[in-house]
Amino acid sequence: MLPSPHVVLDRELRFVGMNSAYERAVMRRREEMIGQPMFELFPNSGEAGRRLRASFERVFTTGESDTLAFIHYEIPRPAEKGGGLEDRYWTAVHVPIRGASGEVEFILQNTVDVTELQKLQAAASLPLRATGGGLELLQRAQEAERVNQTLINQSDDFRRLFTQAPGFMAVLTGPEHVYTFANDAYRALVGERQLVGRKVAEALPELVAQGTVETLDHVFATGEPTSLTGRRLVLQGQDGATHERFLDITYQPIFDTGGAITGIFIQGADQTHNVRAAARQKILVDELNHRVKNSLATVQSIAAQTLRTTPDPEAFRTAFEARLMALSNVHNLLTDRSWEGAELGAVLQAELSPYGAGRVSLKGPKVELTAPEALSLAMVSHELATNAAKYGALSTPDGRLEVTWSTTAAETGGSRLHLTWTERGGPQVASPSRDGFGSRLISRTAEHDLGGKAAVRYEPEGLVQTLDVQLTQ
Repeated sequence: MLPSPHVVLDRELRFVGMNSAYERAVMRRREEMIGQPMFELFPNSGEAGRRLRASFERVFTTGESDTLAFIHYEIPRPAEKGGGLEDRYWTAVHVPIRGASGEVEFILQNTVDVTELQKLQAAASLPLRATGGGLELLQRAQEAERVNQTLINQSDDFRRLFTQAPGFMAVLTGPEHVYTFANDAYRALVGERQLVGRKVAEALPELVAQGTVETLDHVFATGEPTSLTGRRLVLQGQDGATHERFLDITYQPIFDTGGAITGIFIQGADQTHNVRAAARQKILVDELNHRVKNSLATVQSIAAQTLRTTPDPEAFRTAFEARLMALSNVHNLLTDRSWEGAELGAVLQAELSPYGAGRVSLKGPKVELTAPEALSLAMVSHELATNAAKYGALSTPDGRLEVTWSTTAAETGGSRLHLTWTERGGPQVASPSRDGFGSRLISRTAEHDLGGKAAVRYEPEGLVQTLDVQLTQ
């Protein structure tokens, strides 16, 4: 049996076990203490209680032993011994006990009662060193405790700085790279996994195949710092999902006073947001360049074709401006949705709303179009509307226009759009002697831009235009 008091506490600071010396020191039986919280049986709301709790927390947090060289801690006296509180002075050592996972699960406390030495000091009238032996030992213990407490306070301040730092930090020890410290940012980066006391290869096994352990081996063997910018790592989350991260990271060797490498200090910053933002910006710039070129090509084609069919300058200006406005309207629709596309009904409504809701009927399901599809169908609807306003149903007060559409699944994926443009109540129509720019634009757009076909019928009651085109999935 160990002659000095020993007790084991779990993470909730409940008694798990103790030896007979501890029972005698605290004047309690084992069965009174097992399973009970230490600070309920031995409460202390003062400085001593705070220091004791802080020491336990250091052991659980750091995984390292901690010593209180001198602490004044009163204990309750049993009723049979008169009750009340009894002054006691102690030296306490707290040692971590790890579980199978490597995490600190228990604390072993070994205490030495130095109350009698303290009483001798209080009673002595000569300087403390003159009394020799035990009192000198007590004085040294008290001095060591004051120095130790100062160092602990400084260490706690530094630990808080590192723990709360916005950049991630970790400390590895030995050639197998065992975690001895990881701050909040580092633990958040790797999914709040248990790190302290475990090897990198055990705690973060996915990093082995990605070359991280190899890099750590190189730094530990050579003593050469290694810095990586935008390092791509795929980390495993607690939910089992993988997360891509881009890191600026530095591996710095740690040397002892003799110049030997004892570990590695890791520090860095998560640049995932910046890397992805830069990638998105490049995509947007490339897409903008592509769209500008396409728009300029469209405008150039519209200008050339309009000039060919309307040589009169004023007529050319009117027709050209109208077509540019149609292009502008659909650009506005696409801009409102960040150029992710537009809804077919909205495209048709933007072109036909000037002719009055009572004269135009739009019927069909909601159909989402990509940006290129929206531009193409906007130009087709503009040409049909312009023709109807000049020569067809929209050129007379009683004329009416009905646009209907439906979709079917396409064999090659996506869907096919079936659209019918029906004019009624306008002047009698007849087949033209030649195709104008509008007719050619409709046919070319349906065939080349939309992978389908266009057909027109000149019925006595009015024009009927049909489109059967392919839409993207």
